[in-house]
Amino acid sequence: MSRHTGKVKYRKVSSSTLYHCLLIMASLLDDVRSRITVDCDTLDSSVAQSLGPFVDCTSNQAILAAELSNPRHDHLITKSIQQAKELHQTFNDVSIPELATDIMTINLHAGTIPHLTGRIHIQTDPYHSYSTAKTVSHAQRIIRLAAHLHPSLKDRICIKIPSTWEGLLACQHLETTGIRTLATTLFTIEQAALAAHVKCTYIAPYVNDLKVHFIKDYLDPDPGFDLTHAAKLYFSRIGADTKVMPASLTSVDEIIRLIGKADHITIAPHLLRELAAKPAGSLPTPEVKVSAEVQPLADGEYCSVVQDEIAFRMAMTRSKEGRNEKKLVDAINIFCEAQDRLVAKVEKRLHA
Repeated sequence: MSRHTGKVKYRKVSSSTLYHCLLIMASLLDDVRSRITVDCDTLDSSVAQSLGPFVDCTSNQAILAAELSNPRHDHLITKSIQQAKELHQTFNDVSIPELATDIMTINLHAGTIPHLTGRIHIQTDPYHSYSTAKTVSHAQRIIRLAAHLHPSLKDRICIKIPSTWEGLLACQHLETTGIRTLATTLFTIEQAALAAHVKCTYIAPYVNDLKVHFIKDYLDPDPGFDLTHAAKLYFSRIGADTKVMPASLTSVDEIIRLIGKADHITIAPHLLRELAAKPAGSLPTPEVKVSAEVQPLADGEYCSVVQDEIAFRMAMTRSKEGRNEKKLVDAINIFCEAQDRLVAKVEKRLHA
């Protein structure tokens, strides 16, 4: 209060100061973190820095293609292509554009790792989804590249592999050699059962068909909440160490609905920001009861499926009258299209 006028004087606060004050305040994101392990689904290091620390950081070809469309990464692309040229003699079983794509992923993750306490997740080439040998070879190349380019990353990498029969056998081989794996694009309990059988470190049930992120106004008529919960209960029942990390989320409500039904949850930047903008204390107590739809899935016996390729493939074909298998195929196609764009981007630079 001024001694001369008796009026209260208000000091103007800058927008940056106000922003930092808001960051200090507890948010709904903090509440969610107190209930479930939160991972970031991005290659944008500024997200990991501003909203972290996170435990893990997940990525895929579509995320990489979107991130590299930002002009600020022009230097990183140029540098990665040069590194690919220099290393091609060592990694001569793959083209320079494919090698550069791996290197760009690793270089971007090098920016996220300071803001993580756990692992980075890098996805294998979706074109190898039906080849165990090629998937294993690609995973090993990712580890070798990381060890060369950023040695501190090597022991913190988890390899994401589409949950085909061949992909899950690749997970089995890699896990026996000490390379951690995540079974991704997972839409059925049979995929989850086989993932646990081959000792995947994580599974990523897709709550929504991947198409929801690429087709305007498309909604998944049968989201995978029950599958996520059933997988967690099934793993607990059989004593599996595999962790459940749902992915492909579209709303804060979906995130809240999954609390108590999974071990991790990987969240896209726009949803992380939405959570961070909401005040703490607004998180309702989630309902974690075992529904009539979940229990039969969690109590099922899957011995024949995990030991018999034909039984596994038929279970996939029969799941929801083929709709879940189509979700898997659609996801692989979306990732293949993203891989094509990445390779084309590098080829254009090479021929410029």
